[in-house]
Amino acid sequence: MNVSMWMSRDVLTVGPETLAAEAAKLMAQKHVRRLLVVEPWADGPRLLGILSAQDVIHAFPPHINPFAIEGPDARLTPTTAGEIMTASPRTVSPDTPIEEAAALLCTHKIGALPVLRDKQLAGIITESDIFRAFVSLFGSDEAGARITFDATQGEDVFEIMGKLSKRHHLRVSSLIWTRHDQLPVCVVRVTGSQVDALLDELWSSGHAVVNVIRFPPAAA
Repeated sequence: MNVSMWMSRDVLTVGPETLAAEAAKLMAQKHVRRLLVVEPWADGPRLLGILSAQDVIHAFPPHINPFAIEGPDARLTPTTAGEIMTASPRTVSPDTPIEEAAALLCTHKIGALPVLRDKQLAGIITESDIFRAFVSLFGSDEAGARITFDATQGEDVFEIMGKLSKRHHLRVSSLIWTRHDQLPVCVVRVTGSQVDALLDELWSSGHAVVNVIRFPPAAA
């Protein structure tokens, strides 16, 4: 999966000269927590920075709520988006792997990444988009289970699960190799009715099962 599959293309933007109060009003009306600050170019808008709700809040005295849409005091503050935005923010491209975008958000403790294609603004991907992407890896309405098992033997977990799922008439809907307490594990989601038989064979083959979460079929 890459960023283009999960990013928002309908991006709200403001210019650097936009008053912070107007930016706050737009955030409140559209129920968003950030805006991209751009300037016009012949080939399309160019990104200057990103303006978050926290940036706006910190620009006003504590007794003023800049997100009160009709708050007259907020409109008296001449601060602009260009003055309080985060300039030259970290960005990704539409082809960036989703896990790389997630790592950037985590490492730099930020909530969103503008998406650029050849310097042109293509969209934005937020932490909520990342959550949706990873939920999609494990979510399913079909009966089955998510199984986490020990992979320290260094075998090809794709081959193992391919053989076991075929033998027990199960379908693998997702499979990830990762680490748990510094030890390699495989997390696999299977659908079908013969989960117990697969688990028995996993154990007998020397692969300790760390965790099993079962999923009932969706309600009719």
